Amino acid sequence: MSIQNINVALIGNPNTGKTSVFNQLTGLKQQVGNYPGITVEKKLGFCKLTNTIKANILDLPGTYSLNASSIDENVVIELLLNKNDKLFPDVAVVITDVENLKRNLLLFTQIKDLEIPTILVINMADRMKPKGISLDIPHLEEQLKTKVVLVSTRKGFGIDDLKNQIIDYKSLSTEPCMNASSIDEEYFDKLRKAFPNQLLYKLWLVITQDVNFLNLERNEIRNTFTKSHSDLKRLQQKETIKRYQFINDTLKIGQTIDKTNATDLRSKLDKVLTHKIFGYAIFFGILLLIFQSIFDWSSYPMDFIDATFADLANYTKNYLPTGEFTNLISEGIIPGIGGIVIFIPQIAFLFLFISVLEESGYMSRVVFLMDKIMRRYGLSGKSVVPLISGTACAIPAIMSARNIENWKERLITILVTPFITCSARLPVYAILIALIIPNNRLFGLFSLQGATLMILYLLGFGMAIFSAYILNKVLKVKTKSYFVVEMPNYKLPLFKNVAINVIEKTKSFVFGAGKIILAISIILWFLGSHGPGKDFKNAQQIVEKEVYTSPLKINPSVIPDRVSEYKLEHSYIGIIGKSIEPVIRPLGYDWKIGIAVVTSFAAREVFVGTLATIYSVGSKSDDDLTIKNRMESEVHDDGTKVFNFATGVSLLLFYAFAMQCASTLAITKKETNSWKWPMVQLIFMSGFAYIAALIAYQILK
Repeated sequence: MSIQNINVALIGNPNTGKTSVFNQLTGLKQQVGNYPGITVEKKLGFCKLTNTIKANILDLPGTYSLNASSIDENVVIELLLNKNDKLFPDVAVVITDVENLKRNLLLFTQIKDLEIPTILVINMADRMKPKGISLDIPHLEEQLKTKVVLVSTRKGFGIDDLKNQIIDYKSLSTEPCMNASSIDEEYFDKLRKAFPNQLLYKLWLVITQDVNFLNLERNEIRNTFTKSHSDLKRLQQKETIKRYQFINDTLKIGQTIDKTNATDLRSKLDKVLTHKIFGYAIFFGILLLIFQSIFDWSSYPMDFIDATFADLANYTKNYLPTGEFTNLISEGIIPGIGGIVIFIPQIAFLFLFISVLEESGYMSRVVFLMDKIMRRYGLSGKSVVPLISGTACAIPAIMSARNIENWKERLITILVTPFITCSARLPVYAILIALIIPNNRLFGLFSLQGATLMILYLLGFGMAIFSAYILNKVLKVKTKSYFVVEMPNYKLPLFKNVAINVIEKTKSFVFGAGKIILAISIILWFLGSHGPGKDFKNAQQIVEKEVYTSPLKINPSVIPDRVSEYKLEHSYIGIIGKSIEPVIRPLGYDWKIGIAVVTSFAAREVFVGTLATIYSVGSKSDDDLTIKNRMESEVHDDGTKVFNFATGVSLLLFYAFAMQCASTLAITKKETNSWKWPMVQLIFMSGFAYIAALIAYQILK
């Protein structure tokens, strides 16, 4: 039995619910990657339509029209022009929003001109009644020459109808719904005669858009049918006007809006949530609630995971055969991986809250609200999107800055985004805050630990804004920019969308960090368990001699721990740590912390895993101690705690400001096409972090 595969492209304006439709069709059968040669995210999912028909669902970046103004929009055009692409759609599904149908249909009419079988999905149909909207579906289908499917991903209806239309895509009309060539009949007639085997509107896109087109020589078309930039812009404007005239005529009968029957709370909510005073107060209140919850709700699963990994390491050491392999597992791999797995609950809660804010439509209000602040510092509201998404990870956040058309604003956004506290910093913050901040409550409600975490997030955001202000003064580039933000309707977040987002993002974080941590844990274990010279090899004899010949009466039971500490200090990692200790000692760090700081350049979250591995190698008693216990009980030679308040604050400030992420430097290089800007990031951020940590420790010690 042969299986038929149908390529389906989901296309639509931002905030039309395209991702919700994608999730309904594919569930967790999704792959995320990048388009070849660029860093725009590609989401591909799979859907079984019947026993013999499967669909490859491609979720394309949101675009307002085929007149591209960003790289994201270019991706859509290039796919629709290149039939040789293996993902070229057999059928295009254009997702529209029932409340913004007029604007959404501009893109639909353009795609119809490419003569691709096209289905029109009108999403959020459950809002028609509350908004006083009614549709004449037969009239719309007749005028638009397509099939119209009403869908509500929230209420769960319409998806089966959509699947049936996809199966029956060959019966769809490919006839354009309007005549775009009427904007200049003479010009388009010449174009038609010169390239009789090509679609007319495809030729027009090749002339007007800076896109790669495999089937035609773009320069040949442009040289033959050249027009000035101003003439092309005039014709594009004329095309847009004609399309909207057609859309208006269609919707006069096809859509009726009776606002007297509407029950709309949106405007009332917007007045409060975007208020110049209450808006900020509500936003910071939500942030405080989030950070309180991250600490309070996740403490129980974290304690369980921490204890489980300590027991697992102890079990392997006691029950597996004695030897190097057992030591590697119990002292290297298990503590290292445990150092990242313990933070899954906190990271999952962070992504949960971010997903809920995005799904509800509130995040767009935050973007609008923060635009007023951004403009004072050389940024715009569009910069808020990368800055907010930087709380998850700086890499996709920097990539999302390519939607900022203004080069100066885009460059400043790229350079300051790493200051935003990402999820990789969360494990470092969480363990250090737990060690130095008491778990007390203010006014019986607010946790001191949660408040400290919020302060660190605000500190990162404040530093990003301050740096943007400096860069805006230093970079002498005259530019103009305009801010447009989509304000979607408020809606209750769909559990399925939120769940998929949390699972995928958490999985990506854990497996991405896990690979690095596993590799570094093995290397650190080897460097900590082996060493050159007689001091390392003869550690047992040297320590026993010191204990038994000491004028102080030392209990021989301390010998195993002393041997482990002595061997660690004279191991390869000990030698490296001791060599860098003079540089980091003024910050309050010993050589073990120094090793963790150096290794965490690969990824910030490696810091905790590194210390877990080092302390596991350096201790032979109390093997069932958790990571937090080991760090808490670590002391200097004089008996003072290693992780005291001054050292903890110094480390928190260092990680708040330092560029401890090689991947971020790599993506900055790719986005700016130069090593100059990543080096500026590395030197400035690391230098500033060192100075801030130094001042804090010297004042607090």
